[in-house]
Amino acid sequence: MSRAFTREDDNEGAISDIGERPVSANRNLVTPAGLAMIDAEVSDLREKLARAEADGDREKIALMSRDLRYWNARRETAELVEPDTTDGVVRFGMTVDIVNDDGERHSWTLVGEDETDVSKGKISHVSPMAKALFGKAVGEVATVNGKEWEILSIGAPA
Repeated sequence: MSRAFTREDDNEGAISDIGERPVSANRNLVTPAGLAMIDAEVSDLREKLARAEADGDREKIALMSRDLRYWNARRETAELVEPDTTDGVVRFGMTVDIVNDDGERHSWTLVGEDETDVSKGKISHVSPMAKALFGKAVGEVATVNGKEWEILSIGAPA
């Protein structure tokens, strides 16, 4: 068989198949903590990319380069938003305590998409719950997936 029909490196296919990380079409709103997290990701990936280049690890170079492109794009489009707690309604960056008719309680901080961590009570500003809560005040009700949630308190994130 001709050498033209063989692979020089078995990893070559894997490198070209990694694809790009999808970037959300939504506004890239971020809290101060979210902006710091993006900056830390960029810094960390630059260091990892430099090590991969020094090691000649083509797969890691491809992965780190892809992730660095993603985080650089997120940094370039980041819109820092500090919550305005003076008007008494739910806004981006605020923490909202809610309860439903079954007595189920949640405390959510409304953050940027890259900051989302449900296990830590952080939900994306584009989630159905966040969209239902925006602009509402204490005592008002937000309906999500057929459940009504009363707002118990609104405040700055902890």
